[in-house]
Amino acid sequence: MSFVNIGFGNIVNMQKVIAVVNPDAAPVKRLVQAAREEQRVVDATQGRKTKAVLVMENRQLILSAMQPETIAKRHEAVSSLRSEKEGRST
Repeated sequence: MSFVNIGFGNIVNMQKVIAVVNPDAAPVKRLVQAAREEQRVVDATQGRKTKAVLVMENRQLILSAMQPETIAKRHEAVSSLRSEKEGRST
């Protein structure tokens, strides 16, 4: 599994993430609103401005106060560290 910190000590399994998107686009805002009404939103922003929306396999949305680029870089770092570690063990 590939866990990544998405801010404020909140950790997500990136293998279950379909997309990390910017919340400013109108279609994403509608998606978040619909998910709120269906109680499928996990708000991990700690009251800060939402800067990324993580779309999960199970249709849940996770709101993060971190930029999508930052989350992607953290995921990349974890993935490269993991592959490096696997390369040494074989």
